[in-house]
Amino acid sequence: MKKYKIAVLPGDGIGIDVTNATMKVLDTVGFSDMVEYTWGDIGWEFWKTEGNPLPDRTIELLKNSNCCLFSAITSKPKEEAQKELALELHEKGLVYSSPIVKLRQLFDLYINLRPCKAYPGNPLNFRDDLDLVVFRENTEGLYVGIEFHPVPEDVMNCLVENHPKAKRFAEADLNDVAISTRIFTRKGVQRILKASMEYAKKFDYPTVTVVEKPNVIRETSGLMIREARKLIQNYEGKELWETNIDAMCMWLVKNPQNYGVLVSSNMFGDIISDLCAQLVGGLGFACSGNIGENFAVFEPSHGSAPKYVGQNKVNPIAQILSAKMMLDWLGEKEMSKKVEDAVAAVIAEGKVRTYDMGGSSTTTEMADAICEKIKGM
Repeated sequence: MKKYKIAVLPGDGIGIDVTNATMKVLDTVGFSDMVEYTWGDIGWEFWKTEGNPLPDRTIELLKNSNCCLFSAITSKPKEEAQKELALELHEKGLVYSSPIVKLRQLFDLYINLRPCKAYPGNPLNFRDDLDLVVFRENTEGLYVGIEFHPVPEDVMNCLVENHPKAKRFAEADLNDVAISTRIFTRKGVQRILKASMEYAKKFDYPTVTVVEKPNVIRETSGLMIREARKLIQNYEGKELWETNIDAMCMWLVKNPQNYGVLVSSNMFGDIISDLCAQLVGGLGFACSGNIGENFAVFEPSHGSAPKYVGQNKVNPIAQILSAKMMLDWLGEKEMSKKVEDAVAAVIAEGKVRTYDMGGSSTTTEMADAICEKIKGM
């Protein structure tokens, strides 16, 4: 009997290319011998043909898996999404929503963990000594999807009656007003903060930096800052730093080596994790894990890059390092180390480089080079 059941969701576009490359690496390191893989449906094609980018059959597949290796999907704004629906679905009142956001909420994957590590020899590194880790709250904040446009009259009346700053919108045409909510809970704030501090303790990072904007967004960012100040008292020897999101972007460009563990809410975490990724080579190196108490989905941070579909061109390292994170989460530490060491060796050697690294190697050639390093270990 196989040890693990792993759901594989390649998604759209280059997701298929980088997933195939990653499966080669998992085969070579010996992981596939322990696994029953089940490939599932997710993404734009299923939105267009079924009106659901995350079919119920895929949710059932995930419920019967240990974890998921996911790749990339296409997402488009509301109006464009409607236009691409099959004609027979146009009058059904369907509204596109991101399937990965839905997965995070459905399985309560509240940690979005994004390591951003510089591997020496990468010509795209800002510095070779960077080892940044971003903890992004994954289920609340601006991404909860509670939005209005046009705004219902009872919603606007409630705001006007209960908040003095809403009164200036009382006479606005409700068709000309859009509202997106930013919702934090104490539980949500506490658990992402605790996860970041536990990580700093486990891996000996001296500081945890909370990235928010409490001087303007006083209630939600303020809640996170207040809870952070309480929780850090439980972590002797760890220092809490507090930084506004705008200043953090500046300091990461100027002095990224000063930081280690960063923690933030959903939107701000999304922003700073991409910035950190660029400091260590860009999204081609940006792995991530969506992690809950009993389930996890591992994915590269990049998108589906439709312009590169079928060209066997893109860098698969972000997906391969996401698989490395999956191995870690499953407790397969030896395999995880082999994958990372092989990636590091190929980057340091510099003979195989994809287009983003200034080379001309293909997706397949990068995967093959990493596999050869694993074989030699």
